[in-house]
Amino acid sequence: MKIDSINPNLKEAPDETLPTHLSSSWKGKEEVKCGVRGKLDPPCNAVGYIDREVLGINHMYKHPAWKRSQGCTEKSPFEGPFRKNAPSWCYAPFEPEGILSWNIFTMYCNHSDVISSCAAAIPLNKQLYTLSYVYVTSGAAALAFTAFYRMVDIWGLKLWFMPLKWIGMNAMFVYVMAAEGIFAGFINGWYYDHPHNTLVYWIQKHVFIKVWHSTKVGILLYVIFAEILFWAVVAGILHLFGIYWKL
Repeated sequence: MKIDSINPNLKEAPDETLPTHLSSSWKGKEEVKCGVRGKLDPPCNAVGYIDREVLGINHMYKHPAWKRSQGCTEKSPFEGPFRKNAPSWCYAPFEPEGILSWNIFTMYCNHSDVISSCAAAIPLNKQLYTLSYVYVTSGAAALAFTAFYRMVDIWGLKLWFMPLKWIGMNAMFVYVMAAEGIFAGFINGWYYDHPHNTLVYWIQKHVFIKVWHSTKVGILLYVIFAEILFWAVVAGILHLFGIYWKL
């Protein structure tokens, strides 16, 4: 079911002029033809349009938010250099926590008799915080919390989850160094001959991806062992010496 079948009164998204490249002058621009309604794709969704009109294009997150999209890079769903003929919306600013976000759908889908129709009509979309995305992520979080509660508080398997406790005791340090990529960015600043010849890239490629002959499995294991477990050990060492980063 299409979203415009829920509410036939939805207005058509107007044509819009977007920058063709990111720069301080914003001189390069291109007309994006929309003339559609109920669209959630990058060029013509209402969330981005209203944010650009109200907040202004210079007050938004200037790094491309759709850089993993198939229309923008050949390496999709991963990051990579843009195609030479990439459309202008690939470079357009986007505000991840904008004015509408997913609230426009939540307000409309507030009634139980149409909530299932809304979830079916609105696909998963992280950038727009769609209702389906909220349902899936909140449901997964609830299931994970239930599993941890049963294993730790009921079964008493606390020793197995001590690394997570160490991370929680130094959460700000782990967030800044790991989640924000400060440490990885520092390591990647040192390379030999080519920006890809870094220690982080070498570990990803030779220790995980080539061993398992799969990019997805290799990246998943890299995140588990070289990111989560590594920072759990670091946080455990800091805990051993009584070092905590607090406000």
